[in-house]
Amino acid sequence: MSGFLRQHNIRIFDYPRWAAPLRDEVRTNAEKLAQAAGIEIEFIRKSGVRKEDLVHKVLDKRGDHPGLVHILSVMEACPSYKPWYDKKSQKAFLRPDSGKCLHYYFYFILPNFGLCYLRVPTWAPFRLQFYCNGHSLLASQLRAHGIAFQMLDNAFVEIGDWQKAQSLADALRPERLHKCLDRIAREYCPVLRHFSTGYHWSLMQVEYATDVVFRRQSELAPIYEELVRTAIHSVKPENVATFLGRRLTAGYQDEMGNDFHTRIEGTRIKHEMGKTSIKMYDKHALLLRIETTVNDVSFFKHHRRVEHRDGTWEMKVAPLRKTIYSLPDLVEMTAAANRRYLEFISAVDDPTASLRDLDKIAKPASAAGRTYRGFNLFHGGDLDLFRVINRGEYNISGFQNRDLRAHLGSSKSTQISRLLKRLRNHGLIKKIGRTYKYYLTALGRRTTAIALKIREMFIIPSLRGALAT
Repeated sequence: MSGFLRQHNIRIFDYPRWAAPLRDEVRTNAEKLAQAAGIEIEFIRKSGVRKEDLVHKVLDKRGDHPGLVHILSVMEACPSYKPWYDKKSQKAFLRPDSGKCLHYYFYFILPNFGLCYLRVPTWAPFRLQFYCNGHSLLASQLRAHGIAFQMLDNAFVEIGDWQKAQSLADALRPERLHKCLDRIAREYCPVLRHFSTGYHWSLMQVEYATDVVFRRQSELAPIYEELVRTAIHSVKPENVATFLGRRLTAGYQDEMGNDFHTRIEGTRIKHEMGKTSIKMYDKHALLLRIETTVNDVSFFKHHRRVEHRDGTWEMKVAPLRKTIYSLPDLVEMTAAANRRYLEFISAVDDPTASLRDLDKIAKPASAAGRTYRGFNLFHGGDLDLFRVINRGEYNISGFQNRDLRAHLGSSKSTQISRLLKRLRNHGLIKKIGRTYKYYLTALGRRTTAIALKIREMFIIPSLRGALAT
């Protein structure tokens, strides 16, 4: 902003005087839009008022046809700048500051995105906030393709073609979203024309849900009660890290924990790791929802191109960038988190198949004329081995011989190589081509999950009871 003012020959200490006309421009535009749509701007004076309730009252009378639905105004905190003069350098510049200003909430229905809102502050630097719901977006696409569906709240309880619906949900592209955001910003924040650079759109909060739909309420209720009880007692901090593909170290500083909450709609269990959480709850007793919520997308890491200040670049594992163009990678990571959580809880409800898998890997396996003994996932070195390969960070980057040596103490490289051969011949890990890295297979994930849960939920409590008697 300091550079922008200098470029336009505006004194740094004239910043408030320069910003005031832009504030008036935003207000005038809001009034014109309201008049054109035949609505009144509603000012919210009391705190704690749910904006969604006010908007839904308008929708009940108005209907859900495209266009501007309502405009709310409220005084809220906003980022700003403060003119500052540095005596040492003898230079004036703007320092980041915060204050309060009037904000407009423009609620509108877009043909392809459903009900959305844009939060527009009336003071520079005019940081916008856009919200849309992916379920509304999918509903619009299903209508366009002539696919019948039924929704309760923001959940699909019936769709004529589930496979086609999933492919439509996966088809959202950042380029399309970017064009839509620029168009909306020009309409509701007219001061954009004063800035040639436009807006940089980044991800503030993202929720990705995986829904398991049941035909009847009587089918989900007994299963859900067992799943919640299992999650409360068996999910530990290290499990949460594994679900989210992260490593839990001694130096971890953010908060972690589980939260069980009873709501009017039902019960919900939430597992938190810093600014990221994974939740499980039932909606209308017909739908089991697993939902990963991310308030800082750089929480996740992946293998990407990293550019340095000197112009060089390299491919490495790095935090996810906050730009909206990271959406496809974020969808992949959050979907994987939901899948790992589902695999964890699904083995408890009906463990028969997983117990067969445990019995299978406990038996010796033969390959190339050699016999490799089975695994005991409940005790000793085999238990330690599976605890290591099930660590969260290895879900992203895989593990190598040296990683196992670092966590298994005094094991030699040749011993670890024999362990890796045992794991491969039992179908528990797979090797990445042209590398020395390994990943857990689907069989490996299932058996590890059920073994660790059985140990935590049944074996250890039983031993404690025996010792107590």
